[in-house]
Amino acid sequence: MRDTPRIEGVTDASSLRFAIVVSVYHRSITNSLRDGAIAALRQAGAVFKGSEIDPITVVEVPGAFEIPLIARLTAESRSIDAVVCLGCVIRGETPHFDYIASAVSYGIMTASQATRVPITFGILTTNTREEAESRAGDGPSNKGREAALAAVQLANVVAKLPSGR
Repeated sequence: MRDTPRIEGVTDASSLRFAIVVSVYHRSITNSLRDGAIAALRQAGAVFKGSEIDPITVVEVPGAFEIPLIARLTAESRSIDAVVCLGCVIRGETPHFDYIASAVSYGIMTASQATRVPITFGILTTNTREEAESRAGDGPSNKGREAALAAVQLANVVAKLPSGR
């Protein structure tokens, strides 16, 4: 019996370019997410090669609500292979959390679908600052790192699909 064709998302970023769109609101947390994402991309091979420009571009935005627009515009530029979105929304005493978290997740999803560029979701939506800090710590559980590795895998899958981008 023949093997079924299989397309796998490898974690080789050596030929890929990335944008990291990161909110500066809750900067101490989002900086840790950004650092985790950059470290993961570098470990996967997104490094300077000779006189080339850096394959990672970081774009800062004021808050999580602004991430989807910049992620979409960055993806539409066609100068990158994937976008990593990083931010932090912490629940407060009003429904604001629910509106922002919902709008950001929907915006990122629709931007990815519209542009056909992988855009990953590294937005923390937590009940407390302590929960956010634990998800942005050093090591493999850093959600910025996870979003970056997902971006690498998805970019490699898209490149292998018959329709491509």
